[in-house]
Amino acid sequence: MLRVTTIDLYYGAARALRGVSLEAGAGTVTCVLGRNGTGKTSLLRALAGRHPVSGGTIAFDGHDITALGAADRARRGIAYVPQGREIFPLLTVAENLATGFAALPPSERTVPERVFTLFPVLGGMLKRRGGDLSGGQQQQLAIARALVMRPRLLLLDEPTEGIQPSIIKDIGRAIAFLREAGGIAIVLSEQYLEFARELGDRFAVMDRGEVVHAASRDGLDEQVTRRALAI
Repeated sequence: MLRVTTIDLYYGAARALRGVSLEAGAGTVTCVLGRNGTGKTSLLRALAGRHPVSGGTIAFDGHDITALGAADRARRGIAYVPQGREIFPLLTVAENLATGFAALPPSERTVPERVFTLFPVLGGMLKRRGGDLSGGQQQQLAIARALVMRPRLLLLDEPTEGIQPSIIKDIGRAIAFLREAGGIAIVLSEQYLEFARELGDRFAVMDRGEVVHAASRDGLDEQVTRRALAI
């Protein structure tokens, strides 16, 4: 479904990604691991179309989308949950969810029932402002908003950052449910190995903008991975 081939990304003169390659298939979770500053967020921003790459290609469903912007990628079924959530604090929960309609045709502009199945707490908070929710509830709202888009590729940038343990478990269960349901490819960026290992099918470990180790669940070298996460 997603194939990334040797992409480079620059912020001015600073090189953030160096020849990164990655694949993600429907019904699987691909985990991108690394410390802060190793390029995880830059990679997900590149996949979402939020920052252009300067080399390499990004293909989705067999089509080259390297030159497409974020809006066009969203219309093709790519949803991005950024680090920091980026919900609208003055809008209600219902209004935040409705912002996910932008990429959909009018006939599909409804909130899927599975949003409230995965995150039942949101069903009782539809009239509350997003800024009044706890950090964990805001993270659930950000993921729910992405699911409103009916994505076929879901990009999650460190969804456990700053979240209480009980909400982390809820988010983990939601990701596992989406993987088992099939139809969605998930790319999950994380710096916590234990959380990623429970969910991941494939792993890409990053350091200084490069993938330094890539493996399936069974082939993951924990020594190499822990060393890259600890440096």
